[in-house]
Amino acid sequence: MSHKKHLWAPWKMEYIKNKDGSQKIFSDKPNEGNDRENFILYRGKTCYVIMNYYPYNNGHLMVVPYEEKNAIEDLEDDTLSDVMQVTKKTMAILRTHLHCEGFNFGANIGKGSGASIESHLHFHIVPRWSSDTSFMPVVGSTKVVAQGLHDTYDLLKPFFEELG
Repeated sequence: MSHKKHLWAPWKMEYIKNKDGSQKIFSDKPNEGNDRENFILYRGKTCYVIMNYYPYNNGHLMVVPYEEKNAIEDLEDDTLSDVMQVTKKTMAILRTHLHCEGFNFGANIGKGSGASIESHLHFHIVPRWSSDTSFMPVVGSTKVVAQGLHDTYDLLKPFFEELG
């Protein structure tokens, strides 16, 4: 008897259809002008903050440089500095308004790292809580994201607008 779990996740089809990288998600989304539908929370000088469509945890955000580079050493120093400043402010917003206790922060750089969009470098900020490792992942082999994407967007957006 199989203990395999099946999860209904039709929103993942967009990701599956783009496995060849033909859609330039990180380049296209900022140009579409519909920030709520694209989950763009903040637009800075050299980078922007977007919610992850397939979050590992509630509030999983990404800081994305506008310029398409696939290696950190190819980023301009001003861009890298801006990414870090925006990351710092983003973590403060998440800590204050989602009451997270910690973060996973980093980037998957290159195919060997498991980068799903390897042509456009981006940095993940994943809020963490002691309770997010509850019994569900251990017993049920299931990760629970407790809040819908639009609900999270609506909660966080006013605080990112204050960054100006």
